[in-house]
Amino acid sequence: MPGGRARVGRRASVLGAAALGALLAAAFLAPSAAAVPTSETWAAELAVDGGDDTNVTATDGAVRIADLDPRATSTGPAPAEGELLLPPRRPSAVTDRVAADVTADVPDGAQVLVAVRGLRDDNTWGQWSDARPGDPARLAEPTTELQVRVTLVAAPDGSGPALRRLWLTADRGPATFGAPDTQALTSRVFATRIGLVGNRTANGHRVAPDDRFVALPSRRALSPRDAGDYTVRVCATETRCTWAPVWDLGPWNTVDDYWSPVGQRQQFGDLPRGRAEAEAAYTDGYNGGRDASGRRVGNPAGIDLADGTFRQDLGLTDNAWVTVTYLWTGTGPTGAARDPGARLDVRSAPLADAPVVGVVAPRARLAYECATSTGAGRTGVGERWIRVGTAQFVPADQVEARDVPSC
Repeated sequence: MPGGRARVGRRASVLGAAALGALLAAAFLAPSAAAVPTSETWAAELAVDGGDDTNVTATDGAVRIADLDPRATSTGPAPAEGELLLPPRRPSAVTDRVAADVTADVPDGAQVLVAVRGLRDDNTWGQWSDARPGDPARLAEPTTELQVRVTLVAAPDGSGPALRRLWLTADRGPATFGAPDTQALTSRVFATRIGLVGNRTANGHRVAPDDRFVALPSRRALSPRDAGDYTVRVCATETRCTWAPVWDLGPWNTVDDYWSPVGQRQQFGDLPRGRAEAEAAYTDGYNGGRDASGRRVGNPAGIDLADGTFRQDLGLTDNAWVTVTYLWTGTGPTGAARDPGARLDVRSAPLADAPVVGVVAPRARLAYECATSTGAGRTGVGERWIRVGTAQFVPADQVEARDVPSC
C-alpha cells in the first residue's frame, strides 16, 4: 500500500466469529448510517497480529497494553503505551470526517486515543487527526482511503485501559480547511540527543547504537514502526543535512504539533506556526515556563535526534539549533531508498565523486524535484541522478521514485 503497510498473515481476533458477525450485521442498522445516506459505519476488527501493532495483547475479550512498565524518554520516564494499527480501508464514498465510538475500561489517568489519517492525492499519507467523543477527526483533505490508529496509554499508577469495542463512521463534513500547502514548512528548532539505546520508542522501535530517527512532540506525525511516512529533513548547516523518519514522541510535550497550520494545532494555538511550546516556555516564560504536563522546561528543544542522526550524519557534539523541514506538510512526489536497511549519501552535484552533503536514513522518505543525466557511467552511458534540493543529488537507481521529470 503506498505510503503505508497493510497487514498480512493470520490475525488473532479479540472478538469471536459469531460476535464479530453480529456486530457487522448491526452496522447496517446503525442510526448514524441511516440518518446520513452518504455515511458508512462499521465495527473495527480489534485484532492483534504482532505486525504493525506495538506493545498490545488480546486477553479476556479486550485489547490491552502488554508491558505496563514506564517507557524511557529523553526527559524522563513516561507511562507505558500500546498501539493498535488497523489495516487501511476504502470507505464507500469520498470522506474527510471520521467519528469514533469507543467502549473501554479506562482507569483514572489512563487514555484510549483514536486517530485517523487519509491517503492524499500525491499518494502519501496526511498526518494523523484525533477522533474524540463527540468530536470527529477532520482530515485535511477528502480521501478515498483511510487508516485508523488506537493508542492505549497507562495511568501514572501503572494500570492500563482495556479496549472492548470500536465503532467508526466516515462521512463528509462542511469544508473548514483550505487547499493543502504545496511547500513544506521549514523552521529553526533547538535539537537535543535522544540516546536511550536498548529502549523502545513510542512506535515500538528498539533503539540501536548509532540509530537514525527523530522524535517530535505530537503523535500526529508519528510513523508506524519501520516506516518513514513522516520524515523530516534536518540541517545543521547549509551543506550538512539528513533525512530521518519520526519514530518517537517528545521532547517535553506530547500534543504540540507546532508544524500544523494556524487553527489546526492541538494546543498552544496562540503561538506562531513553527515555534515549539518548549522553546516559548524556556525563552519567554510562556505557560509559566512549563510544558503541558506542568514540568519546568529545562531547554528549548522542539526535536530529539537519535545518536547516528546527531553525531554521524549532522556532526553535532552538543545540543544545537538546526533547520527542520517537515516534509509531510507539503504536497508533491516522494520516494525512498531501494535498500531500506542502508543509509544513502546525498552529494552536492550529480557525480559519484562529488562531496557528500547529506544522508538519507534507512526507511526515510525524500521529496524530489527532477532528474538529470551526466557523465559516462559504468555502462558507458550517462548516469541518472535525482535532485532532492538545491545542490543535493542522489543516484536514481538507488531510489524508488515514479515519473520523475527531467531537470
